[in-house]
Amino acid sequence: MTTNTANSQVSPTELSPTKKALLALKQLQSKLDAVERAKTEPIAIIGMGCRFPGAADTPEKFWTLLHEGVSAIAEVPADRWSLDAYYDPNVTTPARAKMYVRRGHFLPQVDQFDPQFFGISPRETIMLDPQQRLLLEVCWETLERAALAPANLVDSNTGVFVGIMNQDYVHLTANPLTTSDMYTSTGYYPSVAAGRLAYVLGLQGPTLTVDTACSSSLATVHLAVMSLRAGECDLALAGGVNLIITPHGTVFGCLDHSLAPDGRSKTFDAAADGYGRGEGCGMIALKRLSDAERDGDNIVALIRGSAVNNDGRSSGLTVPNGIAQQKVIRQALENGGVDAADISYIEAHGTGTSLGDPIEVESLAAVFGAREQP
Repeated sequence: MTTNTANSQVSPTELSPTKKALLALKQLQSKLDAVERAKTEPIAIIGMGCRFPGAADTPEKFWTLLHEGVSAIAEVPADRWSLDAYYDPNVTTPARAKMYVRRGHFLPQVDQFDPQFFGISPRETIMLDPQQRLLLEVCWETLERAALAPANLVDSNTGVFVGIMNQDYVHLTANPLTTSDMYTSTGYYPSVAAGRLAYVLGLQGPTLTVDTACSSSLATVHLAVMSLRAGECDLALAGGVNLIITPHGTVFGCLDHSLAPDGRSKTFDAAADGYGRGEGCGMIALKRLSDAERDGDNIVALIRGSAVNNDGRSSGLTVPNGIAQQKVIRQALENGGVDAADISYIEAHGTGTSLGDPIEVESLAAVFGAREQP
């Protein structure tokens, strides 16, 4: 005698009210678990591009420069401003537009640009801030190094996050009101920097330009990470740019005595007497780790956690708050599920000032100093 048994799946409509409720709870819990996993999913760096002084125009060259301890300091290039007109080793009177610094870290040929490659007219290029030009070039190089064809990103859910602070280029025009044209606002305003990248590449994800002073580029990385985890974009480009086109920022830095007279940042050194100004541009391409693994991308590194906060009410508007610094470090570790004992390499802010350095060292020691030595 042969018996055939047929299994049939029970439809949800045939379940009892109790089982329906349990099924709904199970489905809801599954969704919540997915949301929680997304909040902490590591973010993969799949490409990098950069331009830094010392001919460090690739990440490999930049690492070599750092590894070998090479200094890229040089006198202010003659095509920026006249040192004879502005240099005075004894700047004491705020009314004088002078500087006691002769040196810094500069990129070569920042005026060189191929506008037609990016579909920009020569006329528009005249009003285009060199920082926006440099961002376009480094962004393109970042995509190349990530093996991403720009043509394939048109109309994609790709986010752009750019950190930029300086507005030197506008000062080169003696009277913007008499020499301006239809391209002035889009060429000068930093707020357009991220939007221009999205426009040229046809990207339709979140597009933000960020100015948090020294932390601008790191802030963009944090925002990009959060955007990816929230599902706002599937690919993110994050980075920053800084060019020293005019003497204004250096003059201001000399007036408040935040700049080192020799132009060198001697961070955590007994001889520290201020920071040195420098130029550069860097960008990274980011994806959720699961997406990068699915797409077979080259994963350079993982971002497990990040955090952002503010000093709040410290002893002065520009005075660091050690407790706030400790909080943001601990929050980044917690967000990434990483223990302080697991950290073996730290890149510090390092202002090279008698006020900022001790506070930062104390904050780092408070978070990382208690661990046992290996």
